[in-house]
Amino acid sequence: MFPGQRRPGGTQWSVAGASGTGWRLRREGKALAEQPAVPDGLHAVRGPRLVGRSAELGRAVRSLTAGTPATVLVEGEAGIGKTRLLQEVLAAPGLDGALVAGCPPFRDTLTLAPVVDAVRQARTGVAGLGLSALAGALRPLFPEWADALPPAPDPLDDAGAARHRLFRALQELLAACGTTVLVVEDAHWADAASLDFLLFLAVRPAADRISLVLTYRPEDVPAGSQLLRLLARPVTGTVHTRIALVPLSVAETAQFVSSMLHDEHVSDAFAAFLHKHTSGLPLALEESVRLLDDRADLIRRGGEWRRRTLTEIEVPPTIRDAVLERAARLGPDDHQVPRAAALLAEAVNPAVLVTVSGLPEDRARDALAAAVRARALVEDSGGRVHFRHLLAARAVYDDIPGGERRALHQRAGRALEALSPVPIARLPRHFGEAGDTDAWRHYTERAADLALASGDQPAAVTALHALLSAGDLPAGDVARLCRKFPVFAFSGYLGSTELLGVLRALLDGGAALSPSERGEVRAQLGRMLMQTGQYAAGAAELEQAIGDLGEHPYEAAAAMSSLSRPAGADWPVSAHRRWLDKSVELVEVRVPADRRLPFRVDRVTALLEMGDPSGWEAAAGIPETADRPADLLSVIRADLNIGDAAMRWGFYAEAGRRLHRAVEVGASSGHLRMRDMAAVTLAHLDWHAGRWQGLAERAAALAAMEEEPVIFLEGGLITGLLTSATATDAAELALAEERFARVLTEGARRGIVDVPLEPTAALAALRLAEGRVADSLALTDEGMRVVIRKGIWLWAAEIAPVRVQALVADGRTDEAADLVARYARGLRGCTAPAAEASLAACRAWVAEAREPTDRAAERWEDTAAAWDRLPRPYAALLARERRAVALAAAGRDGEAADLLAAVETGLRALGAERDARRVAARDRQPPRGGRRGYGDRLSPRELEVVRLMLTGLSTPDIARSLSRSPRTVAAQLNSAMRKYRVKSRTALAVAALQAGVTPAPEP
Repeated sequence: MFPGQRRPGGTQWSVAGASGTGWRLRREGKALAEQPAVPDGLHAVRGPRLVGRSAELGRAVRSLTAGTPATVLVEGEAGIGKTRLLQEVLAAPGLDGALVAGCPPFRDTLTLAPVVDAVRQARTGVAGLGLSALAGALRPLFPEWADALPPAPDPLDDAGAARHRLFRALQELLAACGTTVLVVEDAHWADAASLDFLLFLAVRPAADRISLVLTYRPEDVPAGSQLLRLLARPVTGTVHTRIALVPLSVAETAQFVSSMLHDEHVSDAFAAFLHKHTSGLPLALEESVRLLDDRADLIRRGGEWRRRTLTEIEVPPTIRDAVLERAARLGPDDHQVPRAAALLAEAVNPAVLVTVSGLPEDRARDALAAAVRARALVEDSGGRVHFRHLLAARAVYDDIPGGERRALHQRAGRALEALSPVPIARLPRHFGEAGDTDAWRHYTERAADLALASGDQPAAVTALHALLSAGDLPAGDVARLCRKFPVFAFSGYLGSTELLGVLRALLDGGAALSPSERGEVRAQLGRMLMQTGQYAAGAAELEQAIGDLGEHPYEAAAAMSSLSRPAGADWPVSAHRRWLDKSVELVEVRVPADRRLPFRVDRVTALLEMGDPSGWEAAAGIPETADRPADLLSVIRADLNIGDAAMRWGFYAEAGRRLHRAVEVGASSGHLRMRDMAAVTLAHLDWHAGRWQGLAERAAALAAMEEEPVIFLEGGLITGLLTSATATDAAELALAEERFARVLTEGARRGIVDVPLEPTAALAALRLAEGRVADSLALTDEGMRVVIRKGIWLWAAEIAPVRVQALVADGRTDEAADLVARYARGLRGCTAPAAEASLAACRAWVAEAREPTDRAAERWEDTAAAWDRLPRPYAALLARERRAVALAAAGRDGEAADLLAAVETGLRALGAERDARRVAARDRQPPRGGRRGYGDRLSPRELEVVRLMLTGLSTPDIARSLSRSPRTVAAQLNSAMRKYRVKSRTALAVAALQAGVTPAPEP
């Protein structure tokens, strides 16, 4: 399929209406059985589990439960999860008697404040503890408990001895309180006396030892402090364990975030995105997920959690405060280097950092060394300097005053410009933020050229979009930039609405464009409109552009080629054929041979879409591999378009071969939009071919790509088709109907004339199954008008059988037969197996109403065999169900029962539960004479009789009109009354009219 052609929305759960106080899940077409396991009333985001710390947890617990006093040191940067690990450690069996003390980040604290405060929080007094006289030394620390403490001991002249006595008294108090483990968090902020006390505890004899657990940040240990280093030395007779926590990996990041989202799957891209911005820091991850949820940027699609389209996340307040608190401890000069690093946002050579800082070289290098010592910055193995994670860099960047930020960006641009090779992609940002418009334009265009040369088309579109959106460009530059647009990479997530508006404004705003320049801009606008599904508007622009492109035959031929596509406008096929002939003629005369491949692909695509078999001969001449880089896109397009056509014609093996290759080559070459379009077409093929395992998830993910209209529409169609086939209750059928209706609405709004045909057929079939014949006729009426108006009968493959069935059900058998005859004439010369099977189904529906039941059974077997040849198993099974109905009506009940049993088995194997239940119900019905299989619905012949009755005709008049005996007509009227549960002709007339049955037209 050609990019931007037709694309029959998608199943997704997303967080909508999020605020700081709550959330709600928005369901969009999701089957009830696929709802996420989020209990009602709970927030989507919950606290995370401990992830990636199993080994560390085991070491800590074993150390503290070994029966020997232990010292456990847990080190790591802020937010690494030290406290979280401790929570799990202290919850382990056998670890009773833990006292947790926290050290506040105060410069001046009270003596032993962390331990004293912890004891106060654990106890309301010391009465009954049996403390010795030594505890009197604690009166200065616990004056509120003075009445319960022994008298204060005599003062000591030796300060060291006094401190030792105090430590012994505090140790006695801890032991009397049942403390077996003393936990001190953030020991890097502990006062000197507290650290001395911890050292005192660490070297006590084993008999009266209390185990210690300390957490600290190595980078925040005060300069010159020896106490933590002493604590790190093992003491004889004790267990000494040092645990250094490291950031989570990408895989662990996914597990961590999943644990916050009720253990549902997290997309790989989402996990990688979060890891990139947080470097796997657990606190940063947790805060980021909560912020994404609060901003409604956290959504669930295709059975997994992911983010909306965004390039960055806000800095969580806890991370920002920690980063800025550390930066505040740096000297005046030292601030400049982290700010320069934050602005550069990636690892750089120290020389660049020195230049960007604006400080004299010696002062800048001293400041850099200070920042690295303080762990505000880190140095990698290659000597480059950067922030620990992007959120830290963003926190510092946001704190830079505006004027200083612009100056830093200007210096950054000039410093990077002087490098060899020049990092082109990084320069537009710096010069743009600095306000240097000329340099920004220069490097933005160079970045676009580099992206085009490397196959990164989305990046090229983004850069070119930015240039055009900025305005104030000379007319020649506008046309030149338009020529560079890789239109096949164009998509909504790159800002389609804004860009289309920019091009429209250039044309309508009186810009000084020459005729040829105006033609180029208009032609590009037309192609982009078609890429976004706005075919009628795009065709109008292209027609107008051709008149201005006389001096540019390549561009003129491209515009003609686009107009030759029959999906592009609501014209008869002859009009598209004229544009195709004009394009071919112009290319042969005025386009060099080495530039003709895109036009050959366009011609093949147009012919196959028109139902012209000569397209297959032309397709054989398209190379399957690209000899030149310039031909790669055309080769992918060929596989995509020919694969799509093969699916619609019914050549499924060829379709699969082409589409798989388009997905693979599109992915490996960076043509991701082509890859996604081939993927959704491949999913559509798998629907037809009965490969339904895992298809719902694939279709839902594709249908969630709302920024890609054609992919979104076809993904939504597949989702609806699967839901309607696998539904087990009315609610799921309603979801399928909603999906079909959405695809129809979007297709009509965008002017895509062939997209509505398949969802219309599916929706009309559901209406028929409900007995709503009039609704089915109304739905299929416009679809068949499109086919007839276009004159492309290949397009009728899905909708024609449903239309014929509805006409027969409405008693309009002659009209149905006429449509079938016209369909057969329209397909003359078209060798599409799908159309042949479709035509066979149409003939079988007419045969049910007109021919003997044995003949109708044969017609349905012919239809099933035609579907088998594709193969399309679901359609073949439904055809065999109708054959069984005809066999039963012919009195061949044994054959009918055997066939129904086989059909039921086949449907259940596919997953078509609703149809399988219906077939099972048929199989359980007792044999009876006459036609059967309509249940409570009127048969076609009964419907004919009722419609004539509604005109006021008597039974004999109806019999003469239909060439039937009065007895037969009376029996059919009685059967109709029985089905409507009424006992008179008058009541039957009322019931029929209420059910939507219309009187027959006047003779």
